[in-house]
Amino acid sequence: MSQASDDQGSETEPTHRLAAFASSRGRYYAIFLAIFCAVLIISNISATKVIGFGPIVTDGGAFLFPIAYILGDVISEVYGFKAARKAVITGFALQILATFVFWLVLISPPGPGYENQDAFAAVLGFYPRIVAASLAGYFVGQLLNSYVLVAVKKRMGESKLWVRLLTSTGVGEFVDTLLFCTIAFAGVIPGLDFLTYIVVGFVYKVAVEVILLPVTYRVITVVKRHEPSYAL
Repeated sequence: MSQASDDQGSETEPTHRLAAFASSRGRYYAIFLAIFCAVLIISNISATKVIGFGPIVTDGGAFLFPIAYILGDVISEVYGFKAARKAVITGFALQILATFVFWLVLISPPGPGYENQDAFAAVLGFYPRIVAASLAGYFVGQLLNSYVLVAVKKRMGESKLWVRLLTSTGVGEFVDTLLFCTIAFAGVIPGLDFLTYIVVGFVYKVAVEVILLPVTYRVITVVKRHEPSYAL
């Protein structure tokens, strides 16, 4: 009787697990949203400087920007595509606000004793182009990243998190890097250095994701465990 019940249970067991998501009104979403937006703004200001380590050419945003994709992965995995889309739109709205404020400061006449107008213009005068590149590259790249991650999760269920993290990152980072580098620095970085800049940017961002994969795993696991609204 027991064996028959076990056989019957195995026949009726679903072939795949359902995907779970938490509400964007959950305990930790606002925290991740705030950090996500801060990382995005700081990265884009830092990206106004091109830096070189020998033959490797990149920009200042490389130090922090990959973290934005990791945060995007956490938000997408735990809270779903709509929550991730809301985070992207919020970040870009703040980018537009920052650009507008920098522009107002730039066109305002310098006060008595202020002698750094040219330096200010040289750095933040380039910022709108960086923001335009970010809006194009990151909007498309991050939405693709979130869409692919959630689509794979809905197909595979809760298992094999590493598959959806790496797959979504590869797609999102490639499109993001290509659009950002082209819009921000085409005509600024010459010839083969520009091609190197694109390749290095993509490889570096994906490498950071791979290196920090154990950390991403741990954060996602902890958030899922302590987010009350995370359910099937």
